Amino acid sequence: MPSTMAPDVSPPPENGNSVIPLPHFTPPFPSKDVSVRRVKQKPHCQTKSLVSWLLDHQIEISFNLIVLIILIHLFVPRARQHTSKFFAPSQYNPTTEQYAIGDGDLYFLSVYVVLFTGFRAGVMKHVLAPLATRWGISKQKDITRFSEQAWLLCYYSVFWTLGLYIYSTSKYFLNLREMFTDWPTRDLPGLTKVYILGQWAFWLQQILVINIEARRKDHWQMLAHHLVTVVLIATSYALHLTRVANLVLILMDVVDIFFPLAKCLKYLGYTTARDILFGLFMLSWFLARHVCYLATMWAIWKYMPETIAEGCYFGSDPQGSVTEQQQQQPTTPLPIHGWSHIFTPFYHPTGPICYTDAIRWGFLGALGFLQVLTVLWFVLIVKVAIRVVKGIGADDIRSDDEGEEEEEGGVVVGTHCVEHETDFGPSQSSSPGWKRRTAGSRRAANASGVVSFDRKELLSRIGCEKQVD
Repeated sequence: MPSTMAPDVSPPPENGNSVIPLPHFTPPFPSKDVSVRRVKQKPHCQTKSLVSWLLDHQIEISFNLIVLIILIHLFVPRARQHTSKFFAPSQYNPTTEQYAIGDGDLYFLSVYVVLFTGFRAGVMKHVLAPLATRWGISKQKDITRFSEQAWLLCYYSVFWTLGLYIYSTSKYFLNLREMFTDWPTRDLPGLTKVYILGQWAFWLQQILVINIEARRKDHWQMLAHHLVTVVLIATSYALHLTRVANLVLILMDVVDIFFPLAKCLKYLGYTTARDILFGLFMLSWFLARHVCYLATMWAIWKYMPETIAEGCYFGSDPQGSVTEQQQQQPTTPLPIHGWSHIFTPFYHPTGPICYTDAIRWGFLGALGFLQVLTVLWFVLIVKVAIRVVKGIGADDIRSDDEGEEEEEGGVVVGTHCVEHETDFGPSQSSSPGWKRRTAGSRRAANASGVVSFDRKELLSRIGCEKQVD
């Protein structure tokens, strides 16, 4: 009786043109017991799996966290003094009927980061993506891009309008010097506080978004922009310079209304309307981000030291031991000792707050960094506009992604997540990660992390790429 491991060699067929089959080995075990090759992932591949999981479950995670807070608030009465801070601004002053800065702001800020994350993902998935499909967008990639841009259009339309209302009804409307009078004003109107904290939460959430979704070529520039924006908002809030923050935000946000609208029109095929919006986008960019923005920086440089005297304040009064003469002049600041005054407002909101010229130059430095980024971007925009007017167009336009991945036989090329076979057998995998887009993929050419400005990439972003028949 022949062994089960003996090769089964069939005689060659009479037709010489046929291929002679190779020896066939009968497996000693049933096919269901054949071992499957196992995959060992590198640590950074496991991180990518975690990021991909977070990306796929943004709605569920956010919803469950919000529901958990609500249930604790309803059924644990002793916790309500803390949970109530999640749903409404805290530190209400009944005397002024306004709100001060305090530790409760962190509760409000954190829950709105979670809310923005879940709400954005839910609106994009269940509202904007179906609208894109109904309006004739067929490619999945275009549906995703349309949903992202439409969400930004919704956000900026609401918050720019709110910020403009606060600015137009304020005492510093069209009066740059008034941004620094009565400093430090400890209390804020409730609407202003919600606006500033909402903007702060949005930009924190944007840092999360650009790190869990597919990266663009300008990932590092955008990350730097978002980080500086968060620092500016937090610092202006802690140092009671929210008037400056309000003006800077509305100057930056107005551009971000025209840009996503132009992108949405591009995906919908309205090329004429898109070109008109692109012109308005360029005009608003130049006026808001290079004329009015620089005027605001000039006001900080000139009016801030003229209006605010150097020293330490406690609200509108000086902090510490004061003389009778100082009590008669409550706006006279006390001398500054050491450097701890710079950080005091961040951990002790009701304590002393000090002003020095270093604070002014710190603001100007951060705002100047953003101005450098916007100047570089505007140069690219002008080059694109010149090429479009000349009818040159651009060839070999790539997508917004930093790099496209190719999947071959279940192996993701270009992510350094290389599989290691540890056993023989049929190549199988039940992991959904084989088919999922990896959020943090990078092109091999950009492995060093240095990403250059790409004119053709910008052209693709604004939708003025060369049409290919």
